[in-house]
Amino acid sequence: MKHLEMQERSRATIRQYERDIRQMLSFICNDCFSKEDVIFYKKDLQSRYMPSSVNTKLAAVNGFLEYIGLCEWKVRQIKIQKRAYRPEHKNLLKTEYIRLIKSAENQGKCKLSMIMQTICSTGIRVSELKFITAESVRAGEAIVQMKGKFRTILIPKKLRERLKAYLRNCNIHTGPIFVTRSGRPLDRSNIWKMMKNLCEQARVVRGKVFPHNLRHLFAKSFYEYNHDITKLADILGHSNVNTTRIYTRSSGKEHRNCMDALGLVIAT
Repeated sequence: MKHLEMQERSRATIRQYERDIRQMLSFICNDCFSKEDVIFYKKDLQSRYMPSSVNTKLAAVNGFLEYIGLCEWKVRQIKIQKRAYRPEHKNLLKTEYIRLIKSAENQGKCKLSMIMQTICSTGIRVSELKFITAESVRAGEAIVQMKGKFRTILIPKKLRERLKAYLRNCNIHTGPIFVTRSGRPLDRSNIWKMMKNLCEQARVVRGKVFPHNLRHLFAKSFYEYNHDITKLADILGHSNVNTTRIYTRSSGKEHRNCMDALGLVIAT
């Protein structure tokens, strides 16, 4: 873990690596394990997790094996063919997003409403919310520092006006806007729980409702309006445009409609 810190990995990544490495060591339960044990562990993961989750865990295991000098014991990750569309059960629609906002406001959860609108109208990561400060609202832009990189997030005019009103109502003059009662920035788990509590009243499937899906909705909406994937990559903070393409995929329903529109099935 200290080695990962020296590599300037994020705290979230380090915590994930530690969990995954401990899981592997607990499974093997043998100080003198072999590559065969690692391969058996990989097979066990495949029987219990989705391929993408298996690959995440194997990345941690392989990194650990390399660190302790056992590069030859590293195992191959699973090859996954990329989907041409986004699964319907995860595709949050704009109409559903609006219902979530209205549900939050109907329940008097103004902070949650502003959190969701801030993420969804800027495309920031939930971990970047702490950079939305009273000072950044007044300036109209926020400087985000993540993973050793800096980027500027512009705060849209309408959002800025609403955030200014929120600052006045909450008597916030400086520092991060969205904090806990103790003054700490809200983390992903806090926001995740609050959003899940809106699902029933908003009539939105729980599986669609999580903070990162708001970032996906921003990306899809921006791309549909602008069609500039390079600019979108810059806004999202992606160094690789291929990562951005994941965010712009159409839904399964849209993909199916497009295929039907080709007219290649002939009625008899």
